[in-house]
Amino acid sequence: MPTITFSFKDFTTLLGKKISTQQFKELLEYAKAELEQTDGDNVSVKFNDTNQPYLWSAEGIATLLRGVIGKEKGVPKLNIKKSNKRIIVDKSVNSVRPHIAAFIAQGPPITEYLLNQIIQLQEKICDNYGKKREKIAVGIYPATNITFPVTYKAVKPESVKFVPLGWHEEQTLSQIILSHQKGKEYGKLLEKATNYPILIDTKNEILSFPPIINSDTMGNLKPGDTHIFFETTGTDERATDLAAIIFAHVLSMRGYTIFSVTITEGNRKIETPQTKTITTKINKQDIKKLLGIELKDTEIKKLLEKARYNIKEQTVEVPSYRQDIMHQVDIIEDIAIMHGYNNIESATITTFTRGAATQNTIFINACRQLLVGQGYQEIFSPILSNKTTMQDNMRTKEQMIEIENFTSQTYSAVRTSILPTLLEVLSKNKHVDYPQKIFEQGIVTKRNGNMIIDQQFIAITLSHATANFTEIRQTATTILSQLGMHDFQIKETEHPSFITGRAVNILVNNENIGIFGEIHPEVLSSFGIEMPVAAAEINIDKLQQAQKK
Repeated sequence: MPTITFSFKDFTTLLGKKISTQQFKELLEYAKAELEQTDGDNVSVKFNDTNQPYLWSAEGIATLLRGVIGKEKGVPKLNIKKSNKRIIVDKSVNSVRPHIAAFIAQGPPITEYLLNQIIQLQEKICDNYGKKREKIAVGIYPATNITFPVTYKAVKPESVKFVPLGWHEEQTLSQIILSHQKGKEYGKLLEKATNYPILIDTKNEILSFPPIINSDTMGNLKPGDTHIFFETTGTDERATDLAAIIFAHVLSMRGYTIFSVTITEGNRKIETPQTKTITTKINKQDIKKLLGIELKDTEIKKLLEKARYNIKEQTVEVPSYRQDIMHQVDIIEDIAIMHGYNNIESATITTFTRGAATQNTIFINACRQLLVGQGYQEIFSPILSNKTTMQDNMRTKEQMIEIENFTSQTYSAVRTSILPTLLEVLSKNKHVDYPQKIFEQGIVTKRNGNMIIDQQFIAITLSHATANFTEIRQTATTILSQLGMHDFQIKETEHPSFITGRAVNILVNNENIGIFGEIHPEVLSSFGIEMPVAAAEINIDKLQQAQKK
């Protein structure tokens, strides 16, 4: 969760009211945040919600709390003047980072403190909301150095040179990726790109190499600068627009005049930052249904204006920096926060029930206990995995459910089998004495046509110098027999993860409920396992259904 640090004295100036740290601590509850620590004048605030990046600055918190304490009400005003500055977007960036938003801020000389605060917000938004610069990256420059229009395009990595920020000599884009600290950290974002994006002005001065690094010549904002050029590039247009409007509000609150920049892409022209708000309907009956309280129209209006919304009749205007609002339920949540959860009376319990384990849980626990009784050790692992572990290492091509916006390649898909996870555990425990006998019970996710189905499975592995088919058969058949499944059959099968002739399906009422056998040497090699492994995997849901029959 994001944590930010700032001057408490400076914050109270932004708030427009002197408050104690205790009062501040209480007010932070409206922002779903908490005061983590104080160090003299400096305070650290931790946010418990990552859906509202506009709050990740002293200015953002002050914007919300000025509404809470009654200093202001409704949607904050942001006056933007039109400029003649343009950014020309070349179609070459479409396959790399196609979106950009920008503006110019003119105002008092920037102080070292404010510069550090802007950099802090830049880092928090890029790392948290921007998925470590993959979705968005932000660049800030002294605007007086730039000759407009600026061109945003993609070029060959060896075709241009410039001095990156914090460096003293020119480097090509390829050299920056290999040798600069930021290149090493974020270069992976461009590993599939043949051309790299740059921002370059009319005098062919390179501003930056997004999302990696600014130019030391053109992109080194310093205390005393009065004209600031802001840009954000990314793969998500809504995200770039959001970052631009957040920073525009921050600088406007600091006394800067915001000037728009025209983004030109072919025949398309857009003025950024985009301040257009959205409107949505809200229903009093839904408020009562969700919160259990009945509010008058005047009370709803007052609470929403405290939360920095505008409302006319039943139409609510949402600030442009609140892209987390997706449904009227989100607005009703803000009504509850402003009303105060402690002010909502507890409802009386109307039904009384006795807790008990379900039949499914009892059956699963019986399976687990039978394996523990045979000397197996239980493990617990994440239900998320990846295609390499599930498919490549297992020599299978079973269709997987992949995560579109994953944060880690290691956890980029939902597992279709538990067995690969057990093999990963064995690969990491080669230093432990053998035999190694482990199992896991849990959910796997399978495709069935257009449907996605979660099912309960149990997987078993045993590994030692003489682990074989007979031993895993004894384990599997013992479990089935102890569960009262005496009419099961085993039928030889071919499976790419198992040795040919050493694998069988388990059939109950002619339905396949599992498999056991000896793991294929190529699979063992993929996981770096040096001992033989025998394994089984059983669909517990199907096993329980068969037992009932």
